[in-house]
Amino acid sequence: MAVHRRALWALLAAKLVGGWGVGWDIRWHLVIGRDSFWIAPHVMTYASVVVASLISLGVLLIETWRTRHGARSPGVITVAGLSGTRGFHLTWWGMAIVILAAPIDDLWHRLFGLDVTLWSPPHLLGLLGSAVNTLGTLVIAAEVYPIGSRTRLAALLLGSALLYGGVRVVLEPAWLTAFTHGGVAFHAFAILGALALPLALIPAVRLIGRRWTPVAVVVVALGVSLLGEQIARVGFEIVKPESVIGEEIQKDPTSAIAMAAAIRAKSRGASMAQSIRYLMPILAAAVMAAANPRGRPVAACIAYGVALLVLYGWSTSHSPAFQPLIPSAAETAVAIAITCVAALIGAIAARRLADGLGAPAAEPAQAVVPESATSPAR
Repeated sequence: MAVHRRALWALLAAKLVGGWGVGWDIRWHLVIGRDSFWIAPHVMTYASVVVASLISLGVLLIETWRTRHGARSPGVITVAGLSGTRGFHLTWWGMAIVILAAPIDDLWHRLFGLDVTLWSPPHLLGLLGSAVNTLGTLVIAAEVYPIGSRTRLAALLLGSALLYGGVRVVLEPAWLTAFTHGGVAFHAFAILGALALPLALIPAVRLIGRRWTPVAVVVVALGVSLLGEQIARVGFEIVKPESVIGEEIQKDPTSAIAMAAAIRAKSRGASMAQSIRYLMPILAAAVMAAANPRGRPVAACIAYGVALLVLYGWSTSHSPAFQPLIPSAAETAVAIAITCVAALIGAIAARRLADGLGAPAAEPAQAVVPESATSPAR
C-alpha cells in the first residue's frame, strides 16, 4: 500500500509537469512557430510520459511478481499477463496508448506534412491515452485512501483538475471553428464543452461526494493553468527562442497558426475578454453545482451546457475578432438545442464512466494500512 501511494503521487507530479509542457508547447507553436523535436516543452512533455510509463509498468511488474509467488494482493486483476489493481492497469494502458500514438504521429507527418492542430488523429489518440492514464490516478486514489481522508480528497481534486484541464485543451480548436464559420459554429466551444467536460466533472462528483466538487475542480485546474503560464513565460525568458511565426504564416495563410494570429491581432487591447476568461468556467461550474450533480446529474449537465453557451457567447461577442460573426437569434436557438442534446449525451456517458470508476469504494485501503502510516502529506 505504501508503494501504491507513493506511485500515485509520483504519477500526479509527472502529469502535472507533462500538462505544463503541453501548454507551453501550444504557446510555443502560436508565438514562435514550428521548431525541432528537442525544444524545452517537448522535453518536459515526453520526460513526463517516460516517468509515468515507468511508474505504472513498474508497479504492475511488482504485483505480477508477487502474484506469481503466491502473494496476490486484494483487488489485483490480471490483464495480458500483467497483474495489478484496476487503477494501475488504467495508468499503464493509458500510457501504452500515448506511446503507440508517437509512431503514428510520425507516419502522419511523413504522409501529410507538419501540422499544429490538436485535432489530428494521432494527437487525439495521444490525448485519449493521457485521459485514460489520469482516470487511473482517480481509481488509485480511491483504492489506497479511505473515504473521508483529506489526502484522498487532495489526490482526487488534483487528478480531476488534470483531467478537466486535458479535456479543456482538446476543445481549444473550437475557437478556430467559430472564427472560420460563424453562425451556429460561433458556439462550437460551448457545444463541445457540454459534450466532453462532464466526463471530467461528474466522475469527480461521484468520487468526492460533494455538491461543490465542480467548482473546486475548475478552480484547481485554473490554478494549475495559471502556474503553467508563468512557467512558460519564465521558460521563454531563459531559452529566448527566435520567432519564425511570420514565415510560417506566409507559407500557409489558412493554417491554424495563421488564424490564431489573426484572432490575437484583432483582439489586441480588449482587456475585458482577457480578464473574464478566468471567471467563465468557474461560473459555469457553479451553475452545475447549484443544479445538484450528485442527485440529478443529467439536469446538472444540461444546465452546465446552457451556462457555457450563455457565458461564452456573451464574452466572445465582446471580442473584436468575433463581433462580426455574432449569430442571429434563429442560429442561437439552434445552437441551444444542439447544446442541450450534447449535454444529454455527455451526461449519460459521464454517469456511466462515474459508475465504473466509483464501484470499488476503496474498501481495501481502509482495511490494510492506516493513512497516517504512509501518507506523504503527513
